[in-house]
Amino acid sequence: MTTPPPNSAPTPSASASPVTPEIRRPIEVLAAGVAAPRPQSITDFLTDGSLVKLCAELSHITGAKIEVRDPMDRAVVLTGSAPGWSLVARADAPSRVPLIVAGVNIGSITISPATAAEAMHDSNTDRALMVRNAVAHLASAVAELCGDELELRHKAKEVGALARLASLLVRAPSVDRILHAALESAIDVLGLDAGSIMLLPQDADGMTSENEADLTLAASINLSRAWLEWPQPLSKDRQFDRLALAGEVVTSENLQTDARVNIPEQVAAEGLVSCIHAGLVFQGRPIGVMRLYARRPQTFDESDIRLFRSIAQQSAVAVQQSRLLKSQEEERRIQRQLQLAADVQRRMMPRGVPNMPAFDVAAKYLPSFELGGDFYDFVNLNGHLGIVIGDVVGKGVAAALLMAAVRASLRAHVQDVYDLDEVIARVNQAMCRDTQDQEFATLWYGVIDPSTMRMTYCSAGHEPTFVVRVPTDRAPESSDIDELSVGGMVVGIDPTQRYQRGMFDLRERDVIVAYTDGMCDAVDFNNKKFTKRRLHQAVLNALAQNKDATAAQIIERVFWEIRQFAGLTRRPDDQTLVVVRIREGARRVR
Repeated sequence: MTTPPPNSAPTPSASASPVTPEIRRPIEVLAAGVAAPRPQSITDFLTDGSLVKLCAELSHITGAKIEVRDPMDRAVVLTGSAPGWSLVARADAPSRVPLIVAGVNIGSITISPATAAEAMHDSNTDRALMVRNAVAHLASAVAELCGDELELRHKAKEVGALARLASLLVRAPSVDRILHAALESAIDVLGLDAGSIMLLPQDADGMTSENEADLTLAASINLSRAWLEWPQPLSKDRQFDRLALAGEVVTSENLQTDARVNIPEQVAAEGLVSCIHAGLVFQGRPIGVMRLYARRPQTFDESDIRLFRSIAQQSAVAVQQSRLLKSQEEERRIQRQLQLAADVQRRMMPRGVPNMPAFDVAAKYLPSFELGGDFYDFVNLNGHLGIVIGDVVGKGVAAALLMAAVRASLRAHVQDVYDLDEVIARVNQAMCRDTQDQEFATLWYGVIDPSTMRMTYCSAGHEPTFVVRVPTDRAPESSDIDELSVGGMVVGIDPTQRYQRGMFDLRERDVIVAYTDGMCDAVDFNNKKFTKRRLHQAVLNALAQNKDATAAQIIERVFWEIRQFAGLTRRPDDQTLVVVRIREGARRVR
């Protein structure tokens, strides 16, 4: 029998089924999705020696010597000890069918005559051709199985890498730990040598620099400090980064010859040959760039690119999740501080109402946020009742701090200065000195003398307090309402502003209503405001229902009508209402 040349398949005759290209094609299997290091030998896939046993059985049946050999042409033979096979060197030159997996020759299945006589006898028989074709099909099946095994190994490694990142995403430790683990997984699963992850500032919308000044090193493996701190970008005009942040996976198989490379000398000094870059992008927002390198020539197929993109996307999600949790923790800390501040602000409000025989007093305050800019206060001035209500521009923390300053300034002056207009003027000067142009407040300050039932008041741009005269013989009407608006402009704008004071003589059964604009600004689902007219009417309705209604009952009726009007819509502003009713016989009980 004529032996075919080494590394070639037997030549079929017309009487046998030919080893057609269609039959040979499965031998050269490119395992889809293989991104891990390529296989080296058929021995990478052997377990208990079943393939070797199969070849031995075929040898017994056919009379030919059929063996499995590794890339160094060593035969795999059975042994009696684990793992059940070993390698033995051969010096012959048999006919062979190569095993190609993922583009790599991992060995072959060889055919050689058992004896020289058999070689002479079987050189042109149909039996010899059948044996050759059978071995070719066996090699095809083996290559396919090895390719499937290699793909499964790669998929397991890919799933393991992504599962590791997913577990980090669930636990969400520090960003540095997440990124180092992601980088380590990417290098391992792609079979590369080094890499780094660079992050943009958290609030950045993209690259802002021609060099690397807008990037911060988050993680690195097997890269020198000189490379990491080099100020110039790897690619000209930062092409690699721009493409990566635009959603592409950028590859270069040879950085030394790539025309896009900006720093070839530094690349050579670092010993880098190939690279693959991907952007860390979350919901269209760039977070950073993951860069991997090989110190040997490396090609990247579609499976490599797909896997690397998945790792980069998972890393971006993990980083964003970690940042979100950190932001939530910071928000919880701020909320705790706001709760403490709100508690302090509530303590600044009067804990109760004045207990004075001539007056029935009630008040209610509803902030729109944890902290508000409204305030009210009662001041006992040697038996006289001082009433203060104010509204600071804005809401939240800034308004609350400004409110505290206005209240403290007012409190500091009312004890020493009786003239209301002078008190408001001093508060205005303090506000102008300590605040910015856009920071101001409205105030209404009134003092009632119980001996004369005269109320002296001053308004600094505040909603006019009104007095309802309650007749004894009928329900009050709109004509029974008097507004108290004498004063001047808001405090905190013009330090030279002069204020006027007004006077109003009260009667028994009168109802004084002081409020902030949040009462009138409450809106319904059609965005219509409650208005001052409805506020007046709500007070009249309370007195029409019960002409002897207490101050507290009037307040509850007003807030009930606002709730009926606004429903579940959010309060647009703080709401404050103070009601003072002059009791019957007030002059006698003072």
